[in-house]
Amino acid sequence: MSENSTQDMPDWEKRFRAPRVSLPDWAEDAPHRSLFVSNATGTYELYVWDRATGEQRQATDRPNGTTDGVLSPDGAWIWWFDDKDGDEFGIWRRQSFAGGEAEPAVPGLEPSYPAGLALARDGRTAVVGRSTDEDGTTIHLARQGEDPVEIYRHRESAGVGDLSHDGTLIAVEHTEHGDAMHAALRVLRPDGTTVAELDDTKDGTEELGLEVLGFAPVEGDTRLLIGHQRRGRWEPLVWDVASGEETDLALDLPGDVGAEWYPDGSALLVAHSFEARSELFRFDLANHELTRIPTPPGTVSGATARPDGSVEYLWSSAEEPPAVRSTSGGVVLDPPGLASPPSVAVEDAWVEGPGGRIHALVQKPAGARGPLPTVFDLHGGPTWHDSDSFAAGPAAWVDQGYAVVRVNYRGSTGYGRAWTDALKHRVGLIELEDVAAVRDWAVSSGLADPGRLVLTGASWGGYLTLLGIGTQPDAWAVGIAVVPVADYVTAYHDEMEALKAMDRTLLGGTPEEVPERFEASSPLTYVDQVKAPVYISAGVNDPRCPIRQIDTYVKRLEARGATHEVYRYDAGHGSLVVDERIKQVRLEMDFAARHLPRA
Repeated sequence: MSENSTQDMPDWEKRFRAPRVSLPDWAEDAPHRSLFVSNATGTYELYVWDRATGEQRQATDRPNGTTDGVLSPDGAWIWWFDDKDGDEFGIWRRQSFAGGEAEPAVPGLEPSYPAGLALARDGRTAVVGRSTDEDGTTIHLARQGEDPVEIYRHRESAGVGDLSHDGTLIAVEHTEHGDAMHAALRVLRPDGTTVAELDDTKDGTEELGLEVLGFAPVEGDTRLLIGHQRRGRWEPLVWDVASGEETDLALDLPGDVGAEWYPDGSALLVAHSFEARSELFRFDLANHELTRIPTPPGTVSGATARPDGSVEYLWSSAEEPPAVRSTSGGVVLDPPGLASPPSVAVEDAWVEGPGGRIHALVQKPAGARGPLPTVFDLHGGPTWHDSDSFAAGPAAWVDQGYAVVRVNYRGSTGYGRAWTDALKHRVGLIELEDVAAVRDWAVSSGLADPGRLVLTGASWGGYLTLLGIGTQPDAWAVGIAVVPVADYVTAYHDEMEALKAMDRTLLGGTPEEVPERFEASSPLTYVDQVKAPVYISAGVNDPRCPIRQIDTYVKRLEARGATHEVYRYDAGHGSLVVDERIKQVRLEMDFAARHLPRA
């Protein structure tokens, strides 16, 4: 794009067009070879980077983009998942790091949804997780030149966690107990026999989950780093799967704590998330010394320890655009092109709610005084949270003169297990109770104009938007729902199998088993109460929030002549094409401008 073509471009569009890169992954046995994601061409694709020569090369090129890729430990191959226009159903392909045509990575496996992948250091072995509506989850051991061998199968959701350094142990996360929110762990040999199991849900007194963080990167080492919730939050623990010994690290840090190994296995890189910010530490396993790694205030979205002891991390704040930095100094990847304008800093608000104190993040135009038209932008997940990190969407609304409020409602991560797990059975309604409490605060504090409130969000946030304008019809002037759940029953029957398992956990059964809960939590139930103009955008290939259930909701709006607009695009659960995303944001802001009352 020429300099002349960007001179009159608004800042919000520049933020979307500015080159972005992910945290580079690197090959365990060839650390000079890296793989990262970038939007340099206007579509998010995979790129390889030879640090020894400085060469960077685009590896994938598909109309709707590619972001799901893995670099083999020897650095010889990249594996990437090939679906059809964002439907998430496909096969793994592999191609040489040096370039060339991609080929099916495991020819004997039929297309499926992905359920984890681990590649062995021998360069010819992979552990491939698959999910289909017919089979549930299967895991296969695949060796080049041989037929893949099934080593695991279960109707409930599961996934490949990791493969040990020597390739003799396979860690699997599974939910055979039927609780898709709290996984148990099983360690298998390559022949599928069980070595060890760990299940924190067995006693039935508490709902506790486990997660695989990775095997020790040392030959013959049987230590597995895992995450647990035994003290009401996520924390790391070292489990020796051969002896059964558990080493509780008991790190004295509030909030959720994750970790990964340093390359020599002597220490852990600890990521600490608390109240929408994050920081890094090094934890020495020999003397249990915890040392803070200096990072700027804000959010670290990913970090990795390099063989030379340095740490590379992806950092941003609500004000400053993301950058891949290193503790050795400077920016690791600085893509050329249009620079992203900064935004405004985020302010914290703590509001008393029906389930406890609610954390909300507030941005508003510099120097602006309320009451302002205000956008309540609800995050997806629901097991996710908004943070003090750079987000082009909220920044675009601020540029147009809106205040933006983001609510870490019950169900959000980062505030303890009880907060995250509070959704059971009254799904959607609980989150909206918290949103209503923050809305009342925003109005009473003088920030928000009560007659000019926009409710919006994508995915789960889109679902809450449609549910909110139906259950709280007098609270919102406009609703903008992006890739939402609109008809919960139809969505359940059409969505991918792993999400069906999650819905059964959240609501306590299927639509046939607990119809009253699905009815109470479905936006379709309240569609005739909606007063606000409604804008909906949806991907026609979306396996998470399928198009048929959105069409059902829209037909009900049409039947009563409700003000609404629908935008359908040829992709899945969101778009990886920059021009398409800009078009969507422009349409959303235009809809709000046309339908909000004037001040």
